[in-house]
Amino acid sequence: MSSLSFIFNEIFYRPLANALIFLTGFVPGHDVGLAIILLTLLVRLILFPFSHRSLFTQLKMKELEPEIAKIKEETKNRADEQGRRMMELYRRHGVSPFSGCLMLLVQLPILIALYQVFLYGIDFNAIQLYSFLARPEFIQMKFFGILNLAERSWPLALVAAGSQFLQMKLAMPSLPKGGASMREEFSRALAIQTRYILPVVVFYVSFRFPAALALYWTASNVFSILHEAWVRRRAKWLNADGRREHQRDH
Repeated sequence: MSSLSFIFNEIFYRPLANALIFLTGFVPGHDVGLAIILLTLLVRLILFPFSHRSLFTQLKMKELEPEIAKIKEETKNRADEQGRRMMELYRRHGVSPFSGCLMLLVQLPILIALYQVFLYGIDFNAIQLYSFLARPEFIQMKFFGILNLAERSWPLALVAAGSQFLQMKLAMPSLPKGGASMREEFSRALAIQTRYILPVVVFYVSFRFPAALALYWTASNVFSILHEAWVRRRAKWLNADGRREHQRDH
């Protein structure tokens, strides 16, 4: 094993795999499905500061769209000036357009490790346990005694794809309008592919592998949807309070 593989195994894969074993022994009936949902929630809580910042940036960027469009219109043939004014706008409003990339970089190794845990079925005997953990004597691979997570499931793969579509639709409520520049056309094409093609990819991958992966994907998307809905509602409340205070001051 290379040093890079060893570091990845010890920092990401092994802790997550052991956490899944611990949670399986903790939940009622030693249900692996419940353990996967709890593990997904735990991972989402760890990543919460990064995902919350990314959502804040998305909402702020949406609010700044009129100003961004105005800058683009005023600096059509002056790329340097456009870039300078855009960065000034972002800095003035405390927005980093690269926060989404940071979120992806932070969660990518965790996602890879989780996929390795779920991808080819959950073989608890192949996982190196920490000395203070013990494998459960009994493991229930059927989620609520119905869905076998060690086998493929097209209904759950379909649910995973549907939840992915809803999550993307909430994250990108409106597709960007086509523009005259190649960059704007590329952004629109990328947004369309992300919204409609990614759920198809999710369905394909989820159906090819054991249902444990589809369950993780679905749970992660549901948590993302709830988080985004909460952030958007809170933003509306804050904006409404700000407008009321502004009206009282005037």
